[in-house]
Amino acid sequence: MGEPAQEKDDQYTYGDYLQWDDGKRWELIDGKAVAMTPAPSRLHQEIVMELGRQFANYLLGRTCKVYTSPFDVRLPLEGESAEETKNVVQPDLVLVCDPRKLDEKGCQGAPDLVIEILSPETAKYDLSVKLRLYEQAGIGEYWIIHPMEGTLLAFHLKQGEYGKPKVYAYPDRVPVKALPEFTLDLSTVFLGNK
Repeated sequence: MGEPAQEKDDQYTYGDYLQWDDGKRWELIDGKAVAMTPAPSRLHQEIVMELGRQFANYLLGRTCKVYTSPFDVRLPLEGESAEETKNVVQPDLVLVCDPRKLDEKGCQGAPDLVIEILSPETAKYDLSVKLRLYEQAGIGEYWIIHPMEGTLLAFHLKQGEYGKPKVYAYPDRVPVKALPEFTLDLSTVFLGNK
């Protein structure tokens, strides 16, 4: 099929998405194709690696798994089959504790935690469109990291809504709802911008 026409109002599904072979990274939000930022910054990559390291070290030998982008997370609406899903995202990091949600293509259903790292190109998108999508999909925790400010906004789903986030900053330790004995150490996450 090649590249989707991202400027058109065409509605795409996960079945369409699987046919795209243009070498670019895409997400689907409400059936609309959204091109991903081509090359994350060095600081972005350092933060992703440190997040992944802390989670992976803690999760060694445990049921929960952590994945970094590119990793497809399919968020079907009620009644949508896997192929009909119109919401496919590639968050910077996801935590999945239910192994039944994992398959060879990624995650089908809401992960326990999604983390996005802001960039100038994605900030508005991550703070509005994805916030709404993740809330609607029932993702228990959504963290937004602002690398230049050294802050983390932690949204927690309560009665189907995120509400006001809790704000953390260097050198706080951030609790993870799905992992009660684990806290993320922000003092090493934000080393690259100190």
